[in-house]
Amino acid sequence: MKLSARNQIKGKIVEVTKGATTSHVRIDIGGAVVTASITNEAVDELKLAAGKDAYAVIKASDVMVAVD
Repeated sequence: MKLSARNQIKGKIVEVTKGATTSHVRIDIGGAVVTASITNEAVDELKLAAGKDAYAVIKASDVMVAVD
């Protein structure tokens, strides 16, 4: 994975909660949990699920999720 954002924090997904169009993905990054709000389509495409490793990618005020 190559990405221009510098704030990439590896962690483990602890919960994925799908809504009508948007999902909340909670990632444990060493005792602290960050939550990303992303589309359901992105959750499906990235195959995000509790227990999988993922990166919290923080850019400005947004949190994105990336996987290897």
